[in-house]
Amino acid sequence: MKNKISSFIGSILNTYAILFFSQNKVLGGILLFVSFVNPLAGLSGLCCTLFTLTVINILGYQHENIQSGVYSFNSLLLGLAFGTFFNLTGYYVLWLAFVCLLVIMLTIILTDRLGKLGLPILSIPFILCYWLVLFGEGVYYHGGLQQKNTFLLIHNATGTGCLVNIYQYFSVGLPCYLGLFFRALSAVLFQNNILTGILISIGVFIHSRIMFSLLVIGFISALLFNTITHNYPDGISYYNLGANFMLSTATIGSFFLIPSVRSYLLAILSVPVMFIITNALTGIMATYNLPVFALPFCVINITLLYFLLLRRKPGKLQLIGLQHYSPERNLYQFLNQKDRLDDLKYFRFSLPFMGSWTVSQGYNGDITHKGEWGKALDFVIEDDDKKTYSHQGNLPEHFYCFNKPVLACGDGIIANVVDHVEDNAIGEANKKENWGNTVVIKHLNGLYSKVSHLKKGSIKVKVGDIVKTGDLLGRCGSSGRSPEPHLHFQIQATAYIDAKTLAYPFAFYMTGNGKKASINSYKIPEGGQVLTPPAIHKTIRKAFDFQPGYTAVLMSEDCKMESIEVFTDESGQSYLYSKETSAAAYFINNGTQFYFTSFYGDTNSLLYYFHLAAYKVIFVNDDSILASDAYPIHLHHNKIQLWLQDIIAPFYRFISLSYQSSNLSKKAGIAISVKQFKNIFGTTRQEMDASIDISEAGIQEFSIHINKVDIKAKWVRGNIY
Repeated sequence: MKNKISSFIGSILNTYAILFFSQNKVLGGILLFVSFVNPLAGLSGLCCTLFTLTVINILGYQHENIQSGVYSFNSLLLGLAFGTFFNLTGYYVLWLAFVCLLVIMLTIILTDRLGKLGLPILSIPFILCYWLVLFGEGVYYHGGLQQKNTFLLIHNATGTGCLVNIYQYFSVGLPCYLGLFFRALSAVLFQNNILTGILISIGVFIHSRIMFSLLVIGFISALLFNTITHNYPDGISYYNLGANFMLSTATIGSFFLIPSVRSYLLAILSVPVMFIITNALTGIMATYNLPVFALPFCVINITLLYFLLLRRKPGKLQLIGLQHYSPERNLYQFLNQKDRLDDLKYFRFSLPFMGSWTVSQGYNGDITHKGEWGKALDFVIEDDDKKTYSHQGNLPEHFYCFNKPVLACGDGIIANVVDHVEDNAIGEANKKENWGNTVVIKHLNGLYSKVSHLKKGSIKVKVGDIVKTGDLLGRCGSSGRSPEPHLHFQIQATAYIDAKTLAYPFAFYMTGNGKKASINSYKIPEGGQVLTPPAIHKTIRKAFDFQPGYTAVLMSEDCKMESIEVFTDESGQSYLYSKETSAAAYFINNGTQFYFTSFYGDTNSLLYYFHLAAYKVIFVNDDSILASDAYPIHLHHNKIQLWLQDIIAPFYRFISLSYQSSNLSKKAGIAISVKQFKNIFGTTRQEMDASIDISEAGIQEFSIHINKVDIKAKWVRGNIY
């Protein structure tokens, strides 16, 4: 019951916050508070919000849209508008309830229809339903609904009292343009109130420094353009300035697009277009005596968003993939995941052999890898003296790689096989049957792998066979254009033996030996590198094998306890969920490493600290190998430094957070040692120490020290599978 009440209150605050495209509870609370500057409007807005949330919860609509306020903010706008533009009569509540029901239905329908196109509904349901009320004004008047004498936004506060005195102080004491800025912000709530605008500004700044900067840029750009063109000789109305011009620059520059120099420029360039749209729509709506409201804002945002969605390649203007309702987090998460989430971008290719092999010819090599066939790799086996053979090296059998197993690099279906070409004598090459004995595997539509120069008669598969990663295909030989035994490997787009090559990375491999060994993830090997498939440690892999339904209890030394369970969302992404705190940590386990991709919720939860400690774990038990990664910047705990970074983040980042872990063997199992480093303007210092203890039974406990917080928690499995 407590969680349900908390969730419902959160939905209310989110409904208010989403008016500024936020989920910040502080901003939501401020907007709720200042809406009562006009008591009737504030009460009507809150009642419509409560009514909408109750109805859609009872009817069982999508929880995420309910919780975020997507389904209810148009009802809030309706209540605010009703309270602003209509008198309180005996039938006021009845008409408000009926129109609110219409807004609810239209909101849910448009959310579904436009959502399938990747488009938001914005305030379209509110505008359409309010227009319907105005079209039937005469009928509604006789039904008890009375419109106020003016469509102007409410006048300055009148009366007596402390609040009015404060308002009058700011009205007189503020410079003209600063007062205009605050009035424009208050107009989003259908007010004309400097104090409201000041409080909203504070809330927006707390929510997002980037969005606040764009509101200022939109304000200045609109005034400058109007000064140059004289579109509005008497000045832009407060409402158009706030709800159309300023909000448009904020959403274009930071909400729908990843904040960047280009998104800021696009936001500024949208201002002249907004003048055209606003003038045109105002003229059209005036014919029917209808207010334009935020229709220009809706038109320019939906049009621009759909225009950008139709691109085949994202280019430099990146649309938001997963919306976090925070420009800063959208930016930091995008930058962090751009290079981290290769598991979601690429098919997972493994090395097609066992043991250590050397890249004798890499991409665009000097011997045969030329032009459209240049994205290929040749592999041989070398000894400590860099020789590829023993004895005299005049027979294929003298070469270390000859007759060695060649493996399937990924799951797929055998698409093409050649197995009749004789192996060459050393120094000779069969240029007629250039590729020699070959196996081509289809992994996906338009994605094939090919291994060539195999030994005659060694191929164990035939066309149509289904193979798994690591299955034996054949043995390395010296057939085709191969003067000495080697293995040719390439990725291609078709099943043909002589198909052109594609550049494509291997998912996970090691380079070097001993203390010089390093892990490579989704990289393309270079000529001369020694590659080795990683030796996966079963105990580590088993410990992080979090399948859906897995449960555990985390118990800290100060008796704090959290129950966690693994779930999978609608897109197939797995996450750990804390029942006590409602925190969620998304992760990927690709069989060779485990890493978290994002965290949502309470940053004081045990799950949050485990997510910091186990940010990336490789399943290789070698203390000389470090797993390195980068945290998103928004996880930085110093708020002052972070806020300073936020202001200039679209243009320059001076803070970075890095992660390192290594696996150490001990008597009772394995200890994962973890460190976090902060880099500011090139100066690096350690910020975190952590460790995770693992045994044959799985994770036993973890400890972490960060930002004067010391936590040690036991990990108790809740089920065995």
